[in-house]
Amino acid sequence: MATIREEILIDIASDTVWDAVRDIGALHTRLVPGFVTDTKMEEGARLVTFASGMVLRERIVDCDDASRRLVWSINEAPFAHHNGAMEVFADGSGTRVVWTADLLPHELKASIAELMSQGLAIMKRTLEAVG
Repeated sequence: MATIREEILIDIASDTVWDAVRDIGALHTRLVPGFVTDTKMEEGARLVTFASGMVLRERIVDCDDASRRLVWSINEAPFAHHNGAMEVFADGSGTRVVWTADLLPHELKASIAELMSQGLAIMKRTLEAVG
């Protein structure tokens, strides 16, 4: 199993970042516009449309306000297994966001790590522009 861990510092308050991350139906408007083009909510899941046209159903496992941690899983192609987690930490006057993914097949690691890095860069730009 491949594990990917990406993190980024965002120059706004962690309360503001967590508010956007926990708004699970607004990926395409509040967090990563352009990277994600649409998010539709279903019972216990969100249907995410990426700029590439790929659509994935992400089952929401947990959204924990106390620990500022969102967890989701994907149980469909191209993944045999995918568990993602995003955590938000206060870091001085800013925020550190940590995005972790455990996935199979292992061969997807490099391409998914690149997408996660791009997604975090867009999240930083988006949140700092409104923050």
